[in-house]
Amino acid sequence: MFLRENNFKGEGDRMSIINTNSEFLFGFQATLTNPNGDPDQENKPRMDYDTSTLLVSDARRKRDCRDFLKNKGYQIFVDTLADKKVPMDKMFEHIRDTWLDNNEKMEQLFADNKKLKQAWEELFGNEENINYKKVYLKKLEELKKNKELSAFNNIFLTEIIQRSLIDIRLFGSAMAVEGVTRTYTGPVQVSWGYSLHPVELVKTNTITSIMNEDSSTFGKKYKVYYALVAHYGTINKYSAKLTAMTEEDRNIFRRALVQGMMANQTDSKQGQEPLFYLEVIYKPEYDMYLGDLRRFIEVKEETNKEGVIRSINDLTVDFQGLSQVITELKDDGYIEKVIGWVHPTQNETQKENKQKENQVKTKNSRLINMPEYDPVNLWEPIQGRE
Repeated sequence: MFLRENNFKGEGDRMSIINTNSEFLFGFQATLTNPNGDPDQENKPRMDYDTSTLLVSDARRKRDCRDFLKNKGYQIFVDTLADKKVPMDKMFEHIRDTWLDNNEKMEQLFADNKKLKQAWEELFGNEENINYKKVYLKKLEELKKNKELSAFNNIFLTEIIQRSLIDIRLFGSAMAVEGVTRTYTGPVQVSWGYSLHPVELVKTNTITSIMNEDSSTFGKKYKVYYALVAHYGTINKYSAKLTAMTEEDRNIFRRALVQGMMANQTDSKQGQEPLFYLEVIYKPEYDMYLGDLRRFIEVKEETNKEGVIRSINDLTVDFQGLSQVITELKDDGYIEKVIGWVHPTQNETQKENKQKENQVKTKNSRLINMPEYDPVNLWEPIQGRE
């Protein structure tokens, strides 16, 4: 396992790479908004029209996380510029040159990875105090079909990912650059989200202007009245070993999931609000997953005068089934702990008595019978990077 700068300083830090499987449930509400437009349907909200279920892709959630972490100063590999995806080879060249331009980083890299240093010396020589970028680019053309260059780039790319590219450490990527064809399976896998109840599209003929570089066109705005949407996901310890995803990365992901949604205040995304996050963390010796946690949740519609769903107050979300199965797995010794976060509007907590001091109970909440969990603060700021 290669070491990653800043986060890894010694053998103790090496142990911070994730060694437990976990699975999570993330719920958010969407009010008069378009959580995930479908470009094949005039950018209407993605829908299963047979069941009136709103759909939200995993790519939408990952994009929010990537954009938020980029704004916080983290280097991102799967990036966009002017709403267009940056070609993989161009992004690799940019990141590669950033490293080659920094002699201090390269020297540390070679000190940590002797194989990489040996590969460099076989290809480019062993002169000291050189301009790494200049030497690399000078010989790049003549070495392009050289298998040793591909081997060097393979090790080099892996090191860069593990040291500086948090989105690859989290979500993985398939890439084919500089003679390297490789797939990194992301430890964090997020399912498509779907609404836990039928939803209605806003019936509107509102026209909005769409400004292009040299012209403007007109189109319709499409939104939903209200939707309570849930994503299920997993975090895998074996994939984490390959990308060097750490416990610190896992903590950053949780907060980016919540805060990234709140930071995305565009015209179509205003009205989205994270409601809850639950994560079941298994003991290191177990490789299991319970599976899609959404199937244990029951959503009941509350009758109102209009007979429609327009807010969380028109629903009751019952976690009783999930609480029961988690309790059984805890009793069987499979679960290390359950952590959770609930939006303050749905988490008016109180301590019942000294005997149940750690039992969190919701009051006047639409989320009922939630599993007992260790609270985490997912609104805690993520430290920015220069």
